[in-house]
Amino acid sequence: MGEPKKKNLWEFLRYGLGFYRNPPYIEDQLREADVRSAAYLTAVVCLVEIAMILRYIRNWVLPGKVASVGEFFHYTYAYWWLLGSALLILIYGVLYMKGKLGRLRRISSVLIFLYFSFAIYFGITTAMHDFSRGRMIICFLTMLMYVTVICVWRPFSSVAIIGGVGFLFVWLLNNRTFDKAGNRLSLSEGDFINYITFLIILCILVIAVYFQRYRDAKKSWELEKISVTDDLTGIPNMHKFDEDSKAYMDKSRAEGKYPVYLVFDLANFQTYNDRFDYNGGDELLVEMGNVIVSAFPGEPAARQFGDIFSVLTNAEDYRERAARVREQIRAAHPTETYLDVKVGAYRTKETTRDARHAVDRARHALKQLHSREDEFFLEYGERMSSDYSLKQYVLNHVDEAVREGYIKVYYQPVMWAEDETLAGCEALARWIDPKFGFLSPGLFIPTLEEGRQIHKLDLCIYDAVCRQIRECIDRGLPVLPTSMNFSQLDFELMDAVSELEKIVEKYEIPKEYLHVEITESAITRDVAGLKSAVARLHSEGSGRYAVWLDDFGSGYSSMNVLKDFDFDLLKIDMEFLKNFHNNPSSRKIISCIIHLADDLNMRTLCEGVETREAVDFLREAGCGRLQGYYYGKPMPYEDILAKIRDGTYKLRKAPRPADRDA
Repeated sequence: MGEPKKKNLWEFLRYGLGFYRNPPYIEDQLREADVRSAAYLTAVVCLVEIAMILRYIRNWVLPGKVASVGEFFHYTYAYWWLLGSALLILIYGVLYMKGKLGRLRRISSVLIFLYFSFAIYFGITTAMHDFSRGRMIICFLTMLMYVTVICVWRPFSSVAIIGGVGFLFVWLLNNRTFDKAGNRLSLSEGDFINYITFLIILCILVIAVYFQRYRDAKKSWELEKISVTDDLTGIPNMHKFDEDSKAYMDKSRAEGKYPVYLVFDLANFQTYNDRFDYNGGDELLVEMGNVIVSAFPGEPAARQFGDIFSVLTNAEDYRERAARVREQIRAAHPTETYLDVKVGAYRTKETTRDARHAVDRARHALKQLHSREDEFFLEYGERMSSDYSLKQYVLNHVDEAVREGYIKVYYQPVMWAEDETLAGCEALARWIDPKFGFLSPGLFIPTLEEGRQIHKLDLCIYDAVCRQIRECIDRGLPVLPTSMNFSQLDFELMDAVSELEKIVEKYEIPKEYLHVEITESAITRDVAGLKSAVARLHSEGSGRYAVWLDDFGSGYSSMNVLKDFDFDLLKIDMEFLKNFHNNPSSRKIISCIIHLADDLNMRTLCEGVETREAVDFLREAGCGRLQGYYYGKPMPYEDILAKIRDGTYKLRKAPRPADRDA
């Protein structure tokens, strides 16, 4: 409960006088401000009281005016009491600010009030003594101002205390103060007015200080909330989740329990966003956060990012609760049949690891569900553990693999369909690791893409290909035009065109030996950026790179891609050739694609060629190039040269104009 809204006079007065409940965080901040002020000001008081005692010694003890130690302490006892109490508050304040007091932090207000009472008593008695001798009542006014700045409490408390103490002091002056002759003294009317004015100003000052501290505490509270709260859903963020999870794990370990980390994903959330725009998507995320918190009350829960949420729970029915979350979301959107909730889980006994490590494993389980349409829940298991560890190894050792040469280039031959002579090859990455041996490209390439490190691998391949071409040129060996794959992330994580140009200039490679393959899925993500990149590849520096559209027909195909981009070659996806001999539609579609490419002045290449029947059909359909296991798997360049020497692969003696790629 924060400050009330000031809608009317009564609520304005409630706010002005402080009649409302503050959140615990703000109360803690105000209390800490009081303790900090008390520590600073009591440090000053200690110095002042020590100075007063030393002054007394200089003026009275050293000249011999006080005959005994007893008399010395009798005349300076008030200084010693004030010094001792101030020193106590100072030590307490220092320990408080260092977090050394534990439960004793709660008695700060009591100690400060006791110190306040003693300081006021000292001020009153000293001022009355001075007043009886015709001197001004400065000591009381000074002490009152000093201690009220320490005790900056609610406005109604401050006004009540200052007014009460002031009334008591005036009454004592007028009724309990006598001069040396025994005559009762009283304040003059002018002094009384000045005194009342001082008290009013002091009240205003203390109230102003309180509200300044209140605003600072509230601002700090809001910043604290922002730092630990997801700004969209209002539930905790991962920073707060990390903190809560550590305490939760410690408590669970003490109870002999092993909590489960759950990661929720709104499957097909992007489709929902497209239908209902970002405002609708945001509302769904808020709804998802509320449903998860309701299903796991009192448990650490957070929005990780995007449509990913995390939970840590000891609930034995965690799977059933996850199912209820799924059911609530689907029931709330019955017409959106594509919308679903997927959940990955991981149970950990490792209390020393941070939450992010465990959440990553739950997310790894979650990713396995993407290919399992009928399942919504999967728990991280032993088999996943080795797979996950291997992926972490890839991410942690890609720099070493590039540096030490564990990344090799294998070349898959590409043949001219007309006479089945060697037209070129495609460069493919292979990772031969000293620890794990031959790593599958199906493992390390998606892992590097997900970890946004794929550009390191691709740069290594570009350099190795150009170095190989340079070596063949220098040694007079056959030089095969080579195609290299560029992923969408290459253009995002680096200036891919400039990097390629640097490598080509470094090895002085003619650009007609290099073909740039760009997957169609990359183009659909950033049309403007890729269009600019293709234009640069066609015009960068001297010469011209051939640009191929890879995986056409893999599921992303759009005629707009062919309309908007200037490609030199269309690479037809191998999926079209699967069981094509039993599927007349596949034959018709492939033929249509080839004729369309011809009409657009684009060459064609069909990958996935595995049978003689496919070769004959594609040649008859007019496809220009063929690639697939029928002609050979990816291999080192030396093996291709060996097959050229033994006659397995043949080269055209003289290239024809139709052989060119641009």
